[in-house]
Amino acid sequence: MNREDFPMLEDNIVYFDNGATTLKPRCVVEAMNRYYYEHTSNIHRGDYTAAMITNELYDGVRNLVGEFIHCDPNCVVYTSGATHSLNMVVFGYMRKHLKKGDEVLLNKAEHASNILPWIKLREEIGIEIRYVPLNKQYELTYEAIEKSVTDKTKVISLAHVTNVIGDVRDVKRIGKFCREHNILFNVDGAQSVPHMKVDFEDSYMDFLSFSGHKMCGPTGVGILVGRKDLLEEMEPLCYGGGMNSFFEEDNSYELKEVPVRFEAGTPPIAEVIGLGEAIRYLMNIGMDRIHEHEMKLKKYLLEKIKDFDSIILYNKSSDSGILAFNLNGVFAQDSSVFLNHYHIAVRAGNHCAKMLKDEVQIKNTVRVSMYFYNNYEDVDRLVEALQNSHDIFKVVL
Repeated sequence: MNREDFPMLEDNIVYFDNGATTLKPRCVVEAMNRYYYEHTSNIHRGDYTAAMITNELYDGVRNLVGEFIHCDPNCVVYTSGATHSLNMVVFGYMRKHLKKGDEVLLNKAEHASNILPWIKLREEIGIEIRYVPLNKQYELTYEAIEKSVTDKTKVISLAHVTNVIGDVRDVKRIGKFCREHNILFNVDGAQSVPHMKVDFEDSYMDFLSFSGHKMCGPTGVGILVGRKDLLEEMEPLCYGGGMNSFFEEDNSYELKEVPVRFEAGTPPIAEVIGLGEAIRYLMNIGMDRIHEHEMKLKKYLLEKIKDFDSIILYNKSSDSGILAFNLNGVFAQDSSVFLNHYHIAVRAGNHCAKMLKDEVQIKNTVRVSMYFYNNYEDVDRLVEALQNSHDIFKVVL
């Protein structure tokens, strides 16, 4: 699907590392190049033609995000990525509103960006962190969350889709439960927003974070969406130009309105414009269509390798285009190097989910993560390479 839009695919590569970052279509790169070649300027600082063009494109991306995930465009904050967004939630809002003994529910399948900030906040103010147990398929269920909540639970923070197991959490049901029990619901959408339809309002989310580079956009840009009342109470993590209305010798100052108060300094202008083009591109394809295509490819792959005794699968049942596996007796990185010999790009390691080993009982896995530009031929090439894995050490060594 749309493979002709991606120059990298012309090099005979099978790209199955979409969970880490996606390829970029020509239209995204061209939109960024137009900014650099035709209307380079800073934002909100010039009254000349180039500046006005830049302002319109830059500010317009908030409206695109609002349409894309059904949220208020005035609650869309530009960040450097999901990691930055999650840190803003923890240190900009939660640090002010949680106190010693308050409980945050996490789980051991989470990415580092949704665990380490909470650990640091625990050091600073003494919050309690509890990890909701996963089921036998290493998935997080609504029932497990419901059983884990106590009177001290103030926040539930989780990935909509995890980056190793790829399980899709029932965010609408969890979000409704949180809203009914006065629990803040913080969602990492890095692996969901690029691959399926996400509805911020309908899912009762309080905060949602995601990255541009995982959804055909450039690196160095991401989004934080929050409820307006919560953003009004959030502390900026960075102060400087562009985010203040005035500051005086007597130490008085006034910040601009949400969301601009969180965007001090010159932002990644070209990257924001590129992200806007990526969102248009994905909306034209259709998010339901993208998810359906990924699931067809995953089902096809599972059918092809179901009788391979050499493969250990960890997430056959997850409803996403992510498949984690190992070759029996082979270190994950060796498998990745072997597949690279066949021009197949996969990810190997712990995938920044370093606590998942406590549940899966294995530290490193090989991850195949699919996207809409992958096809059945890509899967066939992967299967053919895996059929030759008995020769893996002839290649690796």
